[in-house]
Amino acid sequence: MNVSLSVWLLTVAALCVLVAVDFFVGRKPHDVSIREAGTWTVVWVVLAVLFGVGLWYFDGSGPAGEFFAGYITEKSLSVDNLFVFVLIMSKFAVPTQYQQRVLMIGVLMALVLRAVFIAAGAAIISTFSWVFYLFGAFLIWTAWKLVQDARTQDHEEEYQENKLLKMAEQRFGVADRYHGTKLFITENGKRIMTPMLVVMLAIGSTDVLFALDSIPAIYGLTQDPYIVFTANAFALMGLRQLYFLIGGLLKKLVHLSYGLSIILGFIGVKLVLHALHESGVHVPEIGIPFSLSFIVLVLAVTTFTSLRASRKQAAEEAARSAAESG
Repeated sequence: MNVSLSVWLLTVAALCVLVAVDFFVGRKPHDVSIREAGTWTVVWVVLAVLFGVGLWYFDGSGPAGEFFAGYITEKSLSVDNLFVFVLIMSKFAVPTQYQQRVLMIGVLMALVLRAVFIAAGAAIISTFSWVFYLFGAFLIWTAWKLVQDARTQDHEEEYQENKLLKMAEQRFGVADRYHGTKLFITENGKRIMTPMLVVMLAIGSTDVLFALDSIPAIYGLTQDPYIVFTANAFALMGLRQLYFLIGGLLKKLVHLSYGLSIILGFIGVKLVLHALHESGVHVPEIGIPFSLSFIVLVLAVTTFTSLRASRKQAAEEAARSAAESG
């Protein structure tokens, strides 16, 4: 796509307006209901679909297919990120009425930092075509690691603060309790952070770590920075509502890691084939229609098998409990 500067500015401005509306609606701290979360989740999904349809109308099926493949991939990877967000909320004992504010600011921080990653990725790809080999190998390794973690059930049950967060806490100090939505307070003549700011930094910095696999993954589906950015933006901006909507269902997605490993491995192979093709080796390349169909199929099968396994496990636990009580 040949995207002009004016289109870029218009897109960023439109996204800023949507963020402002979202912030205005949720400006008052409150417990988010399932109805509210569901409504806004549908709104963000519809906006993403309309954007993809717009790409189809103005630029054809190619860019639209790349956007939808990237959006679905980023959205599925974001669902996996929600597991860690739940741990972070628990670790810092965030009051339920403040959780939406934490997620909103944290996700906005992540979006800005991801924009930097996307720009860097585009610059590297345009200069060094061999970077596709590295991206492909990294995604295949990540896919293998996801399978290993899923098999050994090696999931951290407690969030571990990263070095950046620890440095910030040591530098500024942290208050012993929440002070509404304030980010800083003055205590004994010293300006210190509140737990609210700490948890926002935790959400934002953690999501940047997730970008280490999601950015190479989407560059395996499209090399267009505009599509990469917009797909990431729509996937991230609906993440806050998705957290409240499916928070209770996350534990039921027991096969999600397997599904994501298949998708990342598939994109890794796609990247390696593309790199070989760019190097002059005659190998088949995987098209976007097949990629999009494959990703949707894997996610559908993963969701179905996860819910089926969860129901079976719940039935076995109920039967065991009944037998023990009897």
